[in-house]
Amino acid sequence: MSIKRTLSVALQAAAVLVVVSLVVGQFLGQPILLSYVETGSMQPTLSPGDGFVAIPAQIAGGIGPGDVVTFDAQEIQGGGLTTHRVVEETERGYITRGDNNPFTDQDGGEPVVQDADVVAKALQVGGGVVVIPHLGTVAMGFQSALQSVQTWLAVTFGVRSFQGTQGLAYIVFGLSIIAYAVDWYLDAGSRDRESRDRSRDDGTSVFAILGVLALVLMATATAAMVVPGGTQEYGVVSAEFESENPTVIERGTSQEIEYVVPNAGLVPVYAYVTPASPGVDVEPQRLAVGSRGEASTTVTLSAPDETGYYRLFVVEHRYLAVLPSGVVDELYGVHPWAPLVAINGLLGGGIVGIGLLLLRGEPARIRSRGSRERPPLYKRLLRELYR
Repeated sequence: MSIKRTLSVALQAAAVLVVVSLVVGQFLGQPILLSYVETGSMQPTLSPGDGFVAIPAQIAGGIGPGDVVTFDAQEIQGGGLTTHRVVEETERGYITRGDNNPFTDQDGGEPVVQDADVVAKALQVGGGVVVIPHLGTVAMGFQSALQSVQTWLAVTFGVRSFQGTQGLAYIVFGLSIIAYAVDWYLDAGSRDRESRDRSRDDGTSVFAILGVLALVLMATATAAMVVPGGTQEYGVVSAEFESENPTVIERGTSQEIEYVVPNAGLVPVYAYVTPASPGVDVEPQRLAVGSRGEASTTVTLSAPDETGYYRLFVVEHRYLAVLPSGVVDELYGVHPWAPLVAINGLLGGGIVGIGLLLLRGEPARIRSRGSRERPPLYKRLLRELYR
């Protein structure tokens, strides 16, 4: 492949990855590398449709006044991801405001933003946000078209699973198969059967096929681990009296609440439920949940001495039980993302490794009856076993 062709393919792949990361980030409610704003509340820093580099909160470091953050809003435009600037840090959390707004979000009824609400911080260089103009405009158009396709598929086939993140995985997998089939058909149509070169360089690279399979498997596994987890909020009222309502707690005392972790999948999972704000305790913090089962832990909520309404949080991370529990514990102790990376590496690397072992890296070919026949895969496996 020529250098020009290589650069062209690389640029196209980068463009696709950018759009996909933006769309998937919106589906998951967690920006992936890049994000964008839809309204003019952050003008002139960010205009509607402008993109920015989103650093995940787990690795972004400390947050302070002047930082532009993406957080899970409760009241702004009905709730959802909002990108505004931190203008003040208090004992109860962060005060935020859009650069183009005359008042703070909290003046408009939004609760004080806590660390557990923040999902990403915008990359800033020299005090200014790194802006990617019009990036979000492209992503929003693509997302709208994708949602229309998902709705059409769900209505046409009567299957609701075509919608949401699960449907997105189905569509990506289907498009991969269609693209491969079209590529093979076009290549087969232009092939001169009489003068076909039978060298080992012919055919579709096994690395490409295994790479696609590995990516699909890792994307599905990541969705299965990331989507069910996240932050759980408890709105607690610190009151002067006792109450039967478990979230209305007499000030200075505690209340225990059961936290249930369901697993609708066939693969067992390890779930880690940990406090994400002061006044919360969880015991036990690690749960093993079997196939299509559930497990529970106890969350203890403590009401402050001062009466009022407080937001308390726990965060859940879950991982497919494909690694020993001790290994997952060690990796989780390093960083909550570490087990995710290791599991994806094991699954993706396993697919590639097994494929290369069985196929020996030979190109994949579609042969006619008149071509030299190759023994079926099962015969080659038996030959290797009994060699």
